[in-house]
Amino acid sequence: MTSAAVKMSDAEIKRQAAGTVRDLRDTDNRGLYLRFNKDRARASWYLVTKGEWNLIGGYPDLNTKQVVAALPATRLRVAAGEGSSLSKWATVGELLAWYAERMARDRNLSSKRKKTGASAIKCHLIPRLGDLPLTAVDKAILDSQLMWPLQEALSIDYVRLVFQLLALAFRQAFKLGLIASNPMASIKFSDFSKAKVGIKPSRLRGVQLPELLVQLAEVFVSAPRDAMLALLMLCHGTRIGESRLTQWPHISLAEREWFIPGDHTKTGVEHHLPLTEQMCAILIRYREWQYANGYDGQYVFPARNGKPLSEDQASAVFTRLGQGEWTSHDLRKVARTGWADIGIDHLIGELLINHAMGHNVKVYIQSDMMSRKRDALEKWHAHLDQRGFDLIHGLTGFRTGDSGNAPQATENKACEAIQESTIGEV
Repeated sequence: MTSAAVKMSDAEIKRQAAGTVRDLRDTDNRGLYLRFNKDRARASWYLVTKGEWNLIGGYPDLNTKQVVAALPATRLRVAAGEGSSLSKWATVGELLAWYAERMARDRNLSSKRKKTGASAIKCHLIPRLGDLPLTAVDKAILDSQLMWPLQEALSIDYVRLVFQLLALAFRQAFKLGLIASNPMASIKFSDFSKAKVGIKPSRLRGVQLPELLVQLAEVFVSAPRDAMLALLMLCHGTRIGESRLTQWPHISLAEREWFIPGDHTKTGVEHHLPLTEQMCAILIRYREWQYANGYDGQYVFPARNGKPLSEDQASAVFTRLGQGEWTSHDLRKVARTGWADIGIDHLIGELLINHAMGHNVKVYIQSDMMSRKRDALEKWHAHLDQRGFDLIHGLTGFRTGDSGNAPQATENKACEAIQESTIGEV
């Protein structure tokens, strides 16, 4: 006997696998066939239309429930001549390789996000799920092969990042029609862990500002570039990436404004920050120091190769400054907390910190925001003055010598030249 008509189910397939029937025809779904391989442990699903056998996929990679659920869409694809296969790929690893390449070529993603995603895929997702058939993805498999092992070794924050990356890859593939169904659609992170992803408290507090500012005043004499990077973040609450990429043409002393292009910000939106008198004084003296040490290039924080400090180089600055006690992000946190403590309006604080804002908020905050941000920063810098900031912007000079900036010129330019020609208009 070469064929049999049956009510298709996984149990019926296993029962028939012990016999000699080659083909099973489903009595409930027209044209749906299962053909056993020689070893009868595996088989192939087909949709037969007008005498043509269209391969859907393999069994047990695709079970009866999955094939039947996708059958209406499969019929439409066959009718449109788009093929019958349920997926472009057979394994999770193939899908992840596609998504990793897609991320690498996405110009809208920051280099940091690309590196983080590539590392998570290479080091965790592919080693644990790479050989898993797409059709085998479910909560139990993810729990045993990915989520539970990861939480034993990694922070819950990072485990959640890995899970979200996997879910995003499946969602994107499904939206593009590269897989017939998304097994991750109904799976949530909370299915695996009830642990809360915590908000790390700042390791710098307001009471530590006097000690911090004394330290930065000392560093400004010996390593002005390190101190300048830290001060720029402390005084404005900016991110390390936004700060390290700053160029002198982005700074206008005439308009007293610092412009941060959208491709330098996490939100992708350009950012405008007022410069107080204190900060203008520090920037002028810092630029004079750069000239005296032979650098007249465009970057505020240059590396030896003539480009801005890299992520690793900028992080190394805060390794030296923080000595394991605090990080660059703690400067941003202590600034945001300080603004709240001295009574700066919450909305103004969010605008200064450059958090993502809803569309409606953006529409209604166009008027007079720059002056309100200026008032806020002047209030904050006056607060810092009472804790030692005046020791820094009142300095008269810095030590010349090796700063990590390769000598390129010897001419020492005056402050007037910095204001009029070197520091460009926004």
